[in-house]
Amino acid sequence: MKRYFVTIVGIALVLAVAWVSFGQAEGERSERGGGRHRGVRREEQLEAIAAIEGELGKIKTGLESFAGVRGSWQDLSDEERDELRDKFREVRGEQQQSVTVIEEQLPKLKGGRQLRAEHEESIGKLNAIRELAVKEKATETAASIEKMIAEQKKEFEDRMEKLGLEPPRSREQGRQVRAGRKAPAFELKSFDGKTISLSDYKGKIVVLEWFNDECPFVKYHYEKKNTMIDLAGKYKGKNVSWLAVNSTGHATVVQNKDFSRKHKLVYPILDDKEGKTGRAYGAKTTPHMFVIDAEGYIVYEGGIDNSPMGKKKEGAVNYVDKALAELTSGKSISTAKAEPYGCSVKYVR
Repeated sequence: MKRYFVTIVGIALVLAVAWVSFGQAEGERSERGGGRHRGVRREEQLEAIAAIEGELGKIKTGLESFAGVRGSWQDLSDEERDELRDKFREVRGEQQQSVTVIEEQLPKLKGGRQLRAEHEESIGKLNAIRELAVKEKATETAASIEKMIAEQKKEFEDRMEKLGLEPPRSREQGRQVRAGRKAPAFELKSFDGKTISLSDYKGKIVVLEWFNDECPFVKYHYEKKNTMIDLAGKYKGKNVSWLAVNSTGHATVVQNKDFSRKHKLVYPILDDKEGKTGRAYGAKTTPHMFVIDAEGYIVYEGGIDNSPMGKKKEGAVNYVDKALAELTSGKSISTAKAEPYGCSVKYVR
């Protein structure tokens, strides 16, 4: 029994000390960074370390209380065995309480970024399983996994808030955490002279594609592939509207009209030469994609896919297609943001 107890406590000590060292290193890095590290403050990390050290002291005391036990279990009298059992139960209960406290403190040493990265990795794995279930037409399994993902996301946000790594959320703030930021309103002229505003599409899903007909990354999706036109057609009957936005400072009416005619676009190209709309959305590249849900929130922003110029042969994902598929089937958006790629938006200076 003693050997078993020493082994368990020894493992707990090693793990906890390792985390204490990690927390001290994180605190030093945070301090060297001038406080720029977003997450738990150094003072809170030190408090967590002190709490862990206190619990380690309790575990050590419990371990030392068995130091006076001599001889093997068989050599003890029945009365001594009963006393030892009671002592073991008492110490084990205290140990479990200490471990619980340590587990509560460890996330504070990790910090918000690492916790979120671990959470997103976990959600990513669940989404991969769900997609496989959908592919295999295991609808009940897919629904169960979808429910599990939603529950995990809520539990994670609640946990982060409880740890003080995120501010308390009001009902409206909570909604924006789930749905994304409100899409900035705009009113722009299309290159064929029509006035189009975002409010015209109230109650509809809207895809905004930042566009520049001179950019090779844009040309790839129109000349090598038919990505944008195919996606716009695929979701046209599912309450989805597609708009291209050209924030290129030197864009001309002739260029855009010719491009639209050549590729038989079924959606307009909007003139944002002043760059006001592009800057409001934070558009960085062409193409830079934004998916807006029927309530007017941006639910996806980033690159069209994870394979610039089709270089990724395996594991390529079209993020916009994925977001629209999830959105039009009432599912949660599994990837809300991805790194945009392409030519930089040529805003007017």
